[in-house]
Amino acid sequence: MSQALVRVVLLLGCMVGPPILLAQQAPPAPPQPTDTQTPEAGGPGGDNGAIALPRKNTEEKAPPPAAPKVVNPPEMGNYSIRVDVPLVNVDVGVVLEKNRQFVGNLTEENFRVFEDGVEQKISGFQQIKQPITAVLLLEFASNMYTGAFINDMRVAAYNFARQLRPEDYVAVITYDLHTHILTDFTSDKGRINAALGTLTIPFFSDRNMFDALYETLDRLSLVEGHKYIILVGSGIDTFSKANLDTILKKIRATPNVTIFTISTGQMLREMTSARGGMSSSDMAYAQADNEMRTFAKLTGGQWYNPTFQGAMPDIFRDINDSIRSAYVISYHPTNAKMDGSYRKLKVEVIDKDGKPLRVEDEKHKALKYDIVAREGYKAKQSVE
Repeated sequence: MSQALVRVVLLLGCMVGPPILLAQQAPPAPPQPTDTQTPEAGGPGGDNGAIALPRKNTEEKAPPPAAPKVVNPPEMGNYSIRVDVPLVNVDVGVVLEKNRQFVGNLTEENFRVFEDGVEQKISGFQQIKQPITAVLLLEFASNMYTGAFINDMRVAAYNFARQLRPEDYVAVITYDLHTHILTDFTSDKGRINAALGTLTIPFFSDRNMFDALYETLDRLSLVEGHKYIILVGSGIDTFSKANLDTILKKIRATPNVTIFTISTGQMLREMTSARGGMSSSDMAYAQADNEMRTFAKLTGGQWYNPTFQGAMPDIFRDINDSIRSAYVISYHPTNAKMDGSYRKLKVEVIDKDGKPLRVEDEKHKALKYDIVAREGYKAKQSVE
C-alpha cells in the first residue's frame, strides 16, 4: 500500500470507531428532575410506594361567560326599580264593656282579620305596652255658655296631663278661629301644666274644629310611629274651610293615628233642655255628638260624653289603658293593588274552634267585650 492510501484508511477508522469512545468524549448529560406528579395513567409516582393515586383531570374548565352588562340609553340615565310589597298593621284593643279593662294574654290564633270581606293571613302578631305620642287638641272659644264648656275642657285636660308618664310625649294645641300651639311635643309635665294654665279667657267665638283637626292630622303625618289625638270640645264647627266630607276623607287617608273624643257641656245641655231651653240648638249638638263619635270610631278610638266632671279621671284611665296596651296584627293584603282605594277592615276574636271567644270572670260568668280597631285604611297610590 502506498503512504497516501494508509492515511485515508486511518482517517475512516477514526470516524467509525467504537461508540464508547465517542460517549467518553461527549459532555455529561444534565440530571433529570424527579417526577413528583401523578403519572398520566394514575399509578404511583415519586416514592408513594404501592399506593395508586387517582388520576387528576389536569384540563382547566373554561370560565363561564360574563353576564351581559345592560346600559341604559344616554338620554334615560341610570335608575333602579323597587317593588313595594304592601304590609298592613292593625292596632286592636279588646276591652271589657263594663269597666273598659284591657283583655290580655290572647294569642295570634285568637284573631281573624278580614279586608273587604276576604280573610287575610296574619304574618305578624304582638302584644305591646308602649309610651304614647299624643296631641291634646282643645276647643277654647267663647259662647253664651262659655263657663260650663271651658270648665269641662280644663278638667279633662288636667286629668289627661295628670296620668302622663315620664316617657310620654305630648303637644297641646287649642283652636278657635285658628289653631294655636301652646307647647310642642314634650315629656315635661311642668310645661304641659303651664300651657294649660294660660287658658283663662277666650277672645273668639268661632270654633273651626274641622280645620283644626285637619291641620293636626297634617302635622302628625311628619311624626314617626303611632300617634293619638285627644279632641276635647263641644263638637260644633262654625266657620271651617274644610267640610265634614273633607275631614272624613282626611281621617281615612291618615295612617297610624287614633282619635279619642270627649264632648263638653253635657250637663248644661241636659239641664237647659229639661227647662225647655236650647231647643234650637238641640239638633246642632246632636249632630256634633254624632261627628265626634264618628271621628273616634273610624280610627279605633272611643267617644265619651260625660255628664259629670267627676267622671273625667275614669275616662282618662280608660284612655290610658287603651293607648298603652294593644295587639298589633300585621298582614300582606291579598289585594296588592296600589290604587288608592279605601279598604274596609273587620277583626274577629275567636276560640280554638273558630267560634266567638267567650270571656268569663272568676265565677265563670260571661263578660261582654268590645273589639276596638279602625274601620279601614286607604291603600297606597302607585306612581304612574
